[in-house]
Amino acid sequence: EERARLLRGQSVQQVGPQGLLYVQQRELAVTSPKDGSISILGSDDATTCHIVVLRHTGNGATCLTHCDGTDTKAEVPLIMNSIKSFSDHAQCGRLEVHLVGGFNDDRQLSQKLTHQLLSEFDRQEDDIHLVTLCVTELNDREENENHFPIIYGIAVNIKTAEIYRASFQDRGPEEQLRAARALAGGPMISIYDAETEQIRIGPYSWTPFPHVDFWLQQDDKQILENLSTSPLAEPPHFVEHIRSTLMFLKKYPSPTNTLFPGNKALLYKKNEDGLWEKISSGN
Repeated sequence: EERARLLRGQSVQQVGPQGLLYVQQRELAVTSPKDGSISILGSDDATTCHIVVLRHTGNGATCLTHCDGTDTKAEVPLIMNSIKSFSDHAQCGRLEVHLVGGFNDDRQLSQKLTHQLLSEFDRQEDDIHLVTLCVTELNDREENENHFPIIYGIAVNIKTAEIYRASFQDRGPEEQLRAARALAGGPMISIYDAETEQIRIGPYSWTPFPHVDFWLQQDDKQILENLSTSPLAEPPHFVEHIRSTLMFLKKYPSPTNTLFPGNKALLYKKNEDGLWEKISSGN
């Protein structure tokens, strides 16, 4: 509770794009202090979602993911394995987990996700130390009888292990494409290859989004009430984000050949200015 109180008390830092790897909903990214391109992992816009950071204190390998409760049972082992791919087992150090996000929402989706995450981490064979728990009721504020999350986003500094409240202007690369994959129901995936220091996107496939024209004709209120898990607590850009994602899904009903020529992944690497730059397609 002390850790949660300190985190809630911080002011939100605007994180710039240099050295940042932004993680969207249902994505995970893992790297270590040896990474020459990435120094910060971050995610925001979590309402009922939780942002999870798992870190090995021995080698500093750090995984950040944005969980929405679709399949927590499958996601926690994915998070664990992503960190283990870095460990050489002789190392001293321990696994520490930080959970942030959610609030006292009407449908109790946050509570459900908190319980799922805690019980799944508990079921893992490894010892995992819960260091920060700032979720659901510990991340809740009330205003005019409505509940809201206090913290919507966090960043973790890979080199120093510091975790802090954050928001992000730059959510790329391929922000819309990645958002479309999640909205179309794609599972949790890893988006970063720490060995090559590249983001690897796709190739993805999805089926055409049901009733996409119908949804695009609805007003903001309808979109908010039907496509959000917590309509009153969404950040101001939520509807615009959903609309542009739906437009994207309408434009690319089956993305395999149009967005991924030759069915190859899109690869991005940080340039000298610390910004993402597309490199020729992967395999």
